[in-house]
Amino acid sequence: MSGSAGGEPDIADLASESVVVFDTSGVIRYWNPASEALYGWPAMSMVGQGIGHLSERTVDEGEHWRLLLQEGNWQGLVSRRTPSGVQIAADVRQYVRFNADGTARDVVEYGRRAQNQEQQGGGDWHIPDRLMAASWEMDVSEALPLIPLILEQKAAADPDPARLTTLGLEFVQAMRVLNVNERAARLVGGNRGPELMIGQSVAVFWPIEARAPLADLVIEAVTANDPGTTHRRQLPSDGILRDPVMSVWLPPGRDVPDRVFVAANGTADDDRSYLYLRASEARYRKLVQFMPMAMWQVDASHMAKIYADVRGQGVEDFDAYLTEHPELIEFAATSVSVTDVNRSAVQLFGAESSHDLMRHVGYLFTATPSALRKVMIGRFNGQQNWTDLIKVHTLDGRTLDVQFSVTYPKPPAELDVTIFGMIDVTERIQMETELRQLQADFTHAARISTLGELTTSIAHEVNQPLAAIVTNAETSLRWLSRDEPNVEKVKELTTRIAASARRANEIVQRIRNMAAKREPERVALDLDEVAQEALMFVRDEVEVRAIRIATDFAKDLPKAMGDRVQLQQVLVNLLVNSAQALEVQKQGEREIRLATSRDADGRIALTLHDTGPGMAEDHIDRVFEGFFTTKDNGMGIGLAICQSIIAEHGGSISASNHPDGGAQFRFAIPAHAADA
Repeated sequence: MSGSAGGEPDIADLASESVVVFDTSGVIRYWNPASEALYGWPAMSMVGQGIGHLSERTVDEGEHWRLLLQEGNWQGLVSRRTPSGVQIAADVRQYVRFNADGTARDVVEYGRRAQNQEQQGGGDWHIPDRLMAASWEMDVSEALPLIPLILEQKAAADPDPARLTTLGLEFVQAMRVLNVNERAARLVGGNRGPELMIGQSVAVFWPIEARAPLADLVIEAVTANDPGTTHRRQLPSDGILRDPVMSVWLPPGRDVPDRVFVAANGTADDDRSYLYLRASEARYRKLVQFMPMAMWQVDASHMAKIYADVRGQGVEDFDAYLTEHPELIEFAATSVSVTDVNRSAVQLFGAESSHDLMRHVGYLFTATPSALRKVMIGRFNGQQNWTDLIKVHTLDGRTLDVQFSVTYPKPPAELDVTIFGMIDVTERIQMETELRQLQADFTHAARISTLGELTTSIAHEVNQPLAAIVTNAETSLRWLSRDEPNVEKVKELTTRIAASARRANEIVQRIRNMAAKREPERVALDLDEVAQEALMFVRDEVEVRAIRIATDFAKDLPKAMGDRVQLQQVLVNLLVNSAQALEVQKQGEREIRLATSRDADGRIALTLHDTGPGMAEDHIDRVFEGFFTTKDNGMGIGLAICQSIIAEHGGSISASNHPDGGAQFRFAIPAHAADA
């Protein structure tokens, strides 16, 4: 209730008559909106004060008060001063309310403009909004140190307008809201009520165009230091009020002018817009409050000037600039303020109320400090939004994975308000992690199974260098056992032994890599080399079946991004399938053709074509389904895993029958970014 000292009925706020409640010593305890409209003084500046500084007291005033308390009522004409300095006459009726023991409790005064005034008062029950002032109580204590600098700049022989403007804006930025009335909250509070405006910088709400006049008038009032005297100025229309008049005065009874009252009178540009605006604000606030996404409203308006200054220095790479000036990130973390949050944000962070989250934004980025840097870079670069997956620490000690998004403002239309959004994806991330682990285990099991099928081929591969080692070693011994050992020949044979041993070791290492249980590792690799390594695994498979391998590897092919072992697994699987398909072919040439190329999308592609019987048409669309197989002893997981691996690489795989006969498989994966 505006102006209430507590205990007064809300109905008095709606009265068309001025209602003022005094205690028995004459101190105002309540000042309703109609009193604001009649006398022009906001309740926040009157409650706790006597009304004497507004009245033309007479020598009979003290006697009047004594008689009032004695008689219980008084009616008459009073003259009181408005903020503009004009005296107005009001008809008032004063009644004393008594306690149960008969002692005076307080005095209630009802008043209306006197009938002989130009404007007749009290005829209707609605207080026109245009008569109400948007009233503020502001704390200027943090702005006071700037006053000497501003006055010095104004008094300079050659004042710097830019410097003066900057100091004025800093002055308004340093002032804090102590209290506002409902009209001020309606006009500039957006979806925030008066409670959420208190404690924030005045600059968050004050129109940009009117900040300099506000600073000038407040400095004028503070330096004059004459409490109760009103300092007024006509302002240009600011898109909110038409021809507003701003009044500033210091409250009486203060030695140090650390707070001021400010009232802005004027008619809203479009009275009808109030209803629509309030309805719109109500809808917006309700929508935001009940949205399942946690949302933060952030005031980063002061950072816009810093970005402009940095840009003015010719800086284009803001990322590099932040590397050289990390203190700017810390400054943003400790100066950019959260101005509003919705209930989902309170629940997500385990807070008791929204006020727990209404502080500087640094707490949002303690788990992922790099995110704040990226938010700043996005704003500097003029992005409309930015989103990423980050971690956050909640107030109740949890660490969550959230989908974090930023919607940047387009000032001045959006009043430089930035919106942060968060969606808790912790459970989804955990499920995806578990799914990836299951998939990795499944892929590993399939790889071990494939190696089991290739035992003969692997043994043949390893046996070759071992046999060479034995042969060369025995020959060396014979050369050494001669009466005149041929040392040069032995050196040559020993070199061959070492080369064969290295080859055997490489084969064993390749098999160990294929059999190892490991995390996929994406690196830039040559797909031609991967194909050649895969062919070594199946050498015996193709030789015993008399299959010819033909390769057509593209020259100067860019490197691909992928996991070597997983891609080998895909190729080995495709080669084994083709070899088994060709085994049943009794006539014609048995051949597997491998070709690499770059497709129209810039991806690195590998095509495998065999000269076998091909696939049944109704099977082609199902070959990558899990557990679909045409083999009597097959499990139907090989091609499904191949598709999964290629999909994880960001690629695609397809199967078809070749026009010349036989089956054809083709996959393509992204090229390495540096080579793309």
